[in-house]
Amino acid sequence: MTKISPTKTVSLDASQIARLEQQGCQSPDWTRVMVSDKTDLSLVRGVRFYGDVQIGELQSDAEHLQGIYNAVVRDCVIGDNCYISNVAGEMRGCTVGKRVRIENVGRIVFDAEADCGQGVAVGVFDETGSRPVYIYPRLTAQMASLMAYKPRWTEEHLHTMLQDYFIENPLPTMIGDDASVVDTVCMVNVSVDREVAIEGAINLRNGAVINNAPKGSCLAHIGHGVNAENFIIEDGVVANGVVMRNCFVGQGAVLDKGFTAHDSLFFANCACENGEACAVFAGPYTVTMHKSTLLIGGQYSFMNAGSGTNSSNHMYKLGPIHWGVMQRGVKTSSGAYMMWGGRVGAFSLLMGAHKRHADTALFPFSYLFADNDGYTIVVPGVMMKSCGLKRDETKWPARDKRVKKRLPRHDNIVFDVLNPPIVSSMLEALRVFDELEAKGQESDGMYHYNGLRIKHSSLIKGREVYRIAVLKYLYDKTRDIDMSTIEAEQIDWVDLAGQIMPRSILNDIYEMESLDEISEAFNQAYNDYSSAELRWVKWVLEQGWAEQMSEAEAAALQFDADIEADRLRSREMLSEHNNLLAL
Repeated sequence: MTKISPTKTVSLDASQIARLEQQGCQSPDWTRVMVSDKTDLSLVRGVRFYGDVQIGELQSDAEHLQGIYNAVVRDCVIGDNCYISNVAGEMRGCTVGKRVRIENVGRIVFDAEADCGQGVAVGVFDETGSRPVYIYPRLTAQMASLMAYKPRWTEEHLHTMLQDYFIENPLPTMIGDDASVVDTVCMVNVSVDREVAIEGAINLRNGAVINNAPKGSCLAHIGHGVNAENFIIEDGVVANGVVMRNCFVGQGAVLDKGFTAHDSLFFANCACENGEACAVFAGPYTVTMHKSTLLIGGQYSFMNAGSGTNSSNHMYKLGPIHWGVMQRGVKTSSGAYMMWGGRVGAFSLLMGAHKRHADTALFPFSYLFADNDGYTIVVPGVMMKSCGLKRDETKWPARDKRVKKRLPRHDNIVFDVLNPPIVSSMLEALRVFDELEAKGQESDGMYHYNGLRIKHSSLIKGREVYRIAVLKYLYDKTRDIDMSTIEAEQIDWVDLAGQIMPRSILNDIYEMESLDEISEAFNQAYNDYSSAELRWVKWVLEQGWAEQMSEAEAAALQFDADIEADRLRSREMLSEHNNLLAL
């Protein structure tokens, strides 16, 4: 965050004081008011000064408005070429950068040693506050995951590091160069970075709005009707009636159109409108757009919530202690419901009301229906053939606002749809399918697995789809590589809020002694992802898949052909619908 060096100022002489008083200015002690010797005092009118005040250069012939009018200024440092007008309450304790515009504001106040949102504990997942994520500038989805998933480690190990970091890197009580605060009722202890625009906010308390973009490309913004307390917005947008408490809004994320949130985190490129989030960990590209949708007590990424999507996390004897995970790429239909705790497998479509704490992580790309008793019926692999899946894989990087704004990217994101954790799930699912078939169907004619229900026909089709997908993945990874030069390695993978990495590195991170060391480990794992993936692919081949690679090219072609066929069917259906509605 940009820091400000106060402009050089000098004391007022008697004639300058007299002129200011003629222009409606007042001060109980003019000796404490300092101005630049280049300041045109005709631009200072109707101002009451209290305490120590410094005013930078003001020019009457400048290209843009400058001056201080109708304001109460107490213990402030005001930079060069600013325009401050109609502060109904007071400006107190703030440092104002160069070319700042402050207009039609109730109060802007900074208390001594204000935290400005840094260190706020965000109680994600279970709403009891037992899994606090401490927010600060440059917080990544990966670091936040560590805190949320390992609360004891956070309190016993990480918290001391964070406290030291907060002491060494306080957020400045300032409004940065070229920023603007307009038509805002109240702003208390909110650090505002350079070029940030705050327009029409109602109430902002204990927060920071941070801009990392190059000059002229600022994305960070707070808009009309926003009411926010205990927050950090970093290269994100919060606008149009948003109400939030204890929140982090990350790079490229947008909260808009009356969205409400408490104790929630929104990382890269999330888009949230109209609905509500409670104790939510919204990993990259979480999207919810409907007034009737409530995301609660869960972790999401690359997720798209249908209208009326809901979850329940409350146990009446013990409170809201349940939480769950929707793995990357999940979509929910209108009215979808999930009783936490549970997990939803990657790139699945959730439909109906699931009331049995379903865990479908082993079955990615599935349709998930709920029967009349709330049990989850799994149709494995159906989503694999969807043309929308291929569209998702290309649209996400194309829509990365961090790239468009040339931001330093904090969250590490692997966009691959077919990736090691998902392929690992499919490999395990293939083994489970064989076990279920050997065991036989239950009395209802279905296979039962950990409370899930799978039809025989779905199992057979799912097995073939997963097999083709694994071969497609192995073919794509090896067709241009001399695998004889690769050393095989068995790797247990984890998808940590968008970053795919070996669990062994994650375990090493828990032993590290500094934030810099942890950050470097995440970045190194991100840079090494492709090479580690190839070592694991070699290991998979050695587990029996090498013998099937003669079929891999045909499987890859079949995979692509199925997706293309789905695209053509979708276009035909769209054409039929358009013809139906034509005049």
